[in-house]
Amino acid sequence: MDKISKPIYVTQPNLPPLQDLIPFLEEIWANKILTNGGPLHQRLEKELCEYLGVEHLSLFTNGTIALVTALQALNIKGEVITTPYSFVATSHSLLWNGIKPVFVDIDPDTLNLDPSKIEEAITSQTTAIMPVHCYGHPCDVEAIRKIADKYQLKVIYDAAHAFGVKDAGGSVLRHGDLSVLSFHATKVFNTFEGGAIVCPDAETKLRIDQLKNFGFVDEVTVTEPGINGKMSEYNAAVGLLQLKNVNAMIEKRKEIDSRYRKQLANVKGIHFLDADKDVVLNYSYFPILIQADYPQSRDALYQILKDHGIYSRRYFYPLITNFPMYQDMASAHVNNLPLANDLASKVLCLPIYPDLDFSDVDEICNVIRLVV
Repeated sequence: MDKISKPIYVTQPNLPPLQDLIPFLEEIWANKILTNGGPLHQRLEKELCEYLGVEHLSLFTNGTIALVTALQALNIKGEVITTPYSFVATSHSLLWNGIKPVFVDIDPDTLNLDPSKIEEAITSQTTAIMPVHCYGHPCDVEAIRKIADKYQLKVIYDAAHAFGVKDAGGSVLRHGDLSVLSFHATKVFNTFEGGAIVCPDAETKLRIDQLKNFGFVDEVTVTEPGINGKMSEYNAAVGLLQLKNVNAMIEKRKEIDSRYRKQLANVKGIHFLDADKDVVLNYSYFPILIQADYPQSRDALYQILKDHGIYSRRYFYPLITNFPMYQDMASAHVNNLPLANDLASKVLCLPIYPDLDFSDVDEICNVIRLVV
């Protein structure tokens, strides 16, 4: 099979029509408010709360600063139990707050933090748990809540992938003490760069709003060493436009997900992640696991796809615990994380985004089948 006519990347950003952005830019210029919680910022917070089914939300310049601030808002210290199977921002946010990450293994079916491994990692220094809804698949929130309640621990969910995801009770963002979203350009909903913290009450939101503005309480009073985490009016305008079409974009992702599953269903050695029947996904990624009975290794298939102009991603590989700032920690040892290490060597995320043509999906699947 020859190289395809155009490169296909694992993701492409959703871009609103440029002409639709112009009225928002005119409004920004007329208001002469470019940042610091302007009218578009306030409107986007309100509309996101309505769309997501949450009561309080604070916008941020990006999801990483939101994670850093969430930890500060809850006064997290000491040690935090988290997953090695995530983007490095999850654990970096702990280091930036002077907190020691303690890694535990993952569940082989969801690739999320395994609740059965949490209790044995708890010490007198443990103050919180930071799980990740990996690829938008919800964690076992009830099991994590019971452990947190038993040991009086805080729970902060890294929900970077979980925009719009629902379980049987509603938005998954309602779980934990705080949930943190990313609106990076590669996400299902994006503001080019951006993020948010979902808060349980108005008092918590007020404190977070102060922390993301250097800790200012009023014009002359700073009570904490906050950071500059505010979202600009331009990014808020992009978000307001994206929100109008996000349902259609998620539906197209769902169709692409279904097409992949149908075309690859009988390919020996290709394994899919499946969601609980009560879960509403956002189809943010399409990960497959390359098993031993597939004729090529994961890395070999990655290269074969690349040679055909198809750019998949080994996501998440390497594990966070393989990076030098973490690898010497006791909890990062491979013997402590056998499943995470094994699954990170098998995972491959295939291209999925609303503008991906079905014909391109078919070509990707043809390459994977031809290897067999």
